[in-house]
Amino acid sequence: MQGKSILITGCSSGIGLDAAHTLKARGWRVFATCRQQGDCDRLQTEGLESFRLDYADEGSIATAVDTALERTGGTLDAVFNNGAYACPGAVEDLPRGALREIFEVNLFGYHDLARRVIPVMRKQGHGRIINCSSVLGLVGMTWRGAYVATKFAMEGLSDVMRIEMKGTGVDVILIEPGPISTRIRENAIPHFEKWIDWENSARRDQYAALRGRLYEKSAPDRFELPASAVTAKLIHALESRRPAPRYFVTTPTYLMNIARRVLPTRMLDWMIAKG
Repeated sequence: MQGKSILITGCSSGIGLDAAHTLKARGWRVFATCRQQGDCDRLQTEGLESFRLDYADEGSIATAVDTALERTGGTLDAVFNNGAYACPGAVEDLPRGALREIFEVNLFGYHDLARRVIPVMRKQGHGRIINCSSVLGLVGMTWRGAYVATKFAMEGLSDVMRIEMKGTGVDVILIEPGPISTRIRENAIPHFEKWIDWENSARRDQYAALRGRLYEKSAPDRFELPASAVTAKLIHALESRRPAPRYFVTTPTYLMNIARRVLPTRMLDWMIAKG
């Protein structure tokens, strides 16, 4: 993969960080972007090319793409749309502003970045746009409505783009992780505190369990895998001559993909509610 280039978002920790280091070791030229400049500075000390990209800031997306293209002489082989966050809470407690903010990052930012690199990929005759979705892009689960909504929307948008890009040399691919060892719960706390008025919610008593999961360190999910499990599928999506449209990661993702297709809706609802 010597000479191949990829721009990855959300590289401050977790999936993005593991992917950046692993792909660099495989010979890829990696542009590891982060939302905060301080994280970019840290990654530079780790030997990565890193600069700022904040999905909520259109200007930073444009600047990041320009920076990558300037450094490669105008080419880019792949983009891994990875950065995202969660805003936990019951759907009835999600104000409009919470949904507006999370869609700006988890969907609109992905789409913006993809649109900016497609002309480059069309011109060079090849490219791969890989979007990190989730098992929550396949099925809905309680307390995760905002995140689920963004991932369901991403699934649809990616599917249509994949069909529309056929014959251009540009592949659009979805990676579907389940429980992965990341900081997503920790990073969700500020959004929960900003938007969810749980003390005045009709579900106040039910929020005790959710708040416990957010604020208290708990044992890993029994199906939880390290970020490297996602990177392994990402490598296949990037380096396979004929990549699959979707790559599932973790047992729950495989199971939920089957369940949503074969079970009646009420039975699927019951199974998800039972955990």
